[in-house]
Amino acid sequence: MTTRRTLLAGAAAIVASPLAAPRLAPAQTSPGVTATEIRIGNTMSYSGPVSALGIQGRTMEAWFRRVNDEGGVAGRRIRFLTYDDAYSPPKTVEQVRRLVEQDQVACLFSNLGTPTNSAVLRYLNQRKVPNLFPSTGADKWSNYQDFPWTIGFPPSYRIEAQLYAKHILATHPAGKIAILHQNDDFGRDYVHGVRDVLGAKFEDSTRVLSYESADPTIDQQLITLQASGATGLVLAVTAKYASMAIRKMHEINWKPTTCVHYGANSVGVVIQPAGPEKAVGLTTAAYMKDPTDPAWAQDAGMLEWRGFMAKYMPDADLTDANSVYGYTAARAMEQVLRQCGQDASRENIMRQAANLKDVEIATLLPGIRLNSSPTNYRPIRQMQLQRFNGRTYDRFGTLMEGSVS
Repeated sequence: MTTRRTLLAGAAAIVASPLAAPRLAPAQTSPGVTATEIRIGNTMSYSGPVSALGIQGRTMEAWFRRVNDEGGVAGRRIRFLTYDDAYSPPKTVEQVRRLVEQDQVACLFSNLGTPTNSAVLRYLNQRKVPNLFPSTGADKWSNYQDFPWTIGFPPSYRIEAQLYAKHILATHPAGKIAILHQNDDFGRDYVHGVRDVLGAKFEDSTRVLSYESADPTIDQQLITLQASGATGLVLAVTAKYASMAIRKMHEINWKPTTCVHYGANSVGVVIQPAGPEKAVGLTTAAYMKDPTDPAWAQDAGMLEWRGFMAKYMPDADLTDANSVYGYTAARAMEQVLRQCGQDASRENIMRQAANLKDVEIATLLPGIRLNSSPTNYRPIRQMQLQRFNGRTYDRFGTLMEGSVS
């Protein structure tokens, strides 16, 4: 099994017991925290079916390296332990237990994937380990009542699907919507979101098919959906399958109004391998600035991101939006730690994650800020639609926000 263990690598620091050292400050007796270091855990898919997303973890690792180069946070250096789970829930369970029980991390941060995070959701909440900002927009991460130790980050997939359904209906008021989704909670959120918009018309106005994350192809599903006569298509798929869909739809000459999951819209990872000419008109939602958009060529926030990448990740693909995501999420994690000050206990980390007030991160679209509270576990709620023009995306319309009761 490939394992990545980075930043301040070496023997794990010994965590003092509150009983053995009663005179230490409370934060210094908390799991994962010493006077000079804080340990943060992460699981990422560096191998397996979505390994292209591993750049997120490598970008986060690089950002924390920069933070350490500049003196750390509140006198502590960040030790970022990131392990490969290959997008396999059983491996996620194994790696998360290792992080919590052996490495004794202070918190988990940006674990990748809906099925993988689902596998450890109850465990982390029962152990009262903060699970901050999973790299997945599944709607369940905003359930503060049942899972108070897990807080989301990117916009809800269900809300994203609502925006796509409204866009397709505006283009084809009497048309049928096809949905191709991964067969897990990630994919099913899109079905729920389209149903939210269509209501009682859902059964007669949609054709829904799914695929498994290990399937070699989705060709047959696309052929079947084309035969349904659908004029709109929602692709609730990961990057590899988005590329497959773009190629196959071009091959069979099917041109519905197509909307693709925002996590599978990267120009570098998805569209370039499929062929940019085949993706013209593809619609997606955005909440971050796209690195291929000329509108951001001289933008201060993106210039800062490019400068960081040039120094800390000089070999990275600057057309890959996943690097922008890793950077954005890591800066949010840094903000939480800075709000914690000297008290980096698990309780205070969770408290501060749920107390973000108009936090600006320069790689988010203008007007989007991070806001959270004890009753709002969805820090980003707004998105804007954008359409691929053969080279990059053109944003259109205004910032939109959906809702889930």
